[in-house]
Amino acid sequence: MTETQMTELSATDASARVKELVEDIDFTMLTTIDVGGTLVSRPMSTRQMDENGDIWFFTADDSKKADEVDADSDVGLSYCDAKGMRFVSIGGRARIVHDRTKMEELYTQSLDIWFENGLDTPDIALLRVTPVETEFWEPAHGKVVMAAGMLKSLVTKEVPDDTMRHGRISC
Repeated sequence: MTETQMTELSATDASARVKELVEDIDFTMLTTIDVGGTLVSRPMSTRQMDENGDIWFFTADDSKKADEVDADSDVGLSYCDAKGMRFVSIGGRARIVHDRTKMEELYTQSLDIWFENGLDTPDIALLRVTPVETEFWEPAHGKVVMAAGMLKSLVTKEVPDDTMRHGRISC
């Protein structure tokens, strides 16, 4: 099996694009390591990717994920927009944060589902992920052009050219 050609982006362009993708796709699978050393994942809604590149989520201090992050800060984030063929993979370091000002900035009423008393819910906290290694993939010229290129490659048996755009950021 051959690998499709990818358009590479500069670090600056890749960083800006990752922020757009992360905030647009919203839901990610946060992967932590449990006490037995097993990788465990759960969906999380992204609140923000800030100007420093940190990604913010709400959580509870008394959750398993908070305990897992305290024990081992290495985490993975996997964003997937299957319909749009857009994907982001982030390996980073997580930390539980208690910053009331930041919580007020990021909190919306939609979070009341999980936090009954809003920002006054006992044990409410933020989870901050600082990316260490980030990659993303998306169609270089839109889904229709990508599909046409893939179809052409099936007929010609040639590797599709310039089908996906790829960015990689190492911090």
